Amino acid sequence: MIKTSAILRGVRLSAQKGRLVADQVRGLPVDRALNVLAFSPKKGATIIRKVLESAIANAEHNDGADIDDLKVSTIYVERGPVMKRSTARAKGRGNRIVKPTCHIFLTVGD
Repeated sequence: MIKTSAILRGVRLSAQKGRLVADQVRGLPVDRALNVLAFSPKKGATIIRKVLESAIANAEHNDGADIDDLKVSTIYVERGPVMKRSTARAKGRGNRIVKPTCHIFLTVGD
């Protein structure tokens, strides 16, 4: 049983939006998962697709796994640090802008 992982940290994407995409590909074979991600209009789909391709390459190069047998065994998206910015508002006030980040953990196995 081969389990190979890929991790992407500090992505400029909220964890909530990343989880919507991660739920679509969890448990799928890698060829179907890549197909789902390629045709999804969400920003998180392109990011998770790159992480999945990295995990597939890791499995093939490091563990000598057969790509046809791999499937997405685990994928989860956790909240990362938040970048805080401010913007000017009316009457001398200011508002905070929060720019969330997330970490993506993906494991492929047979």
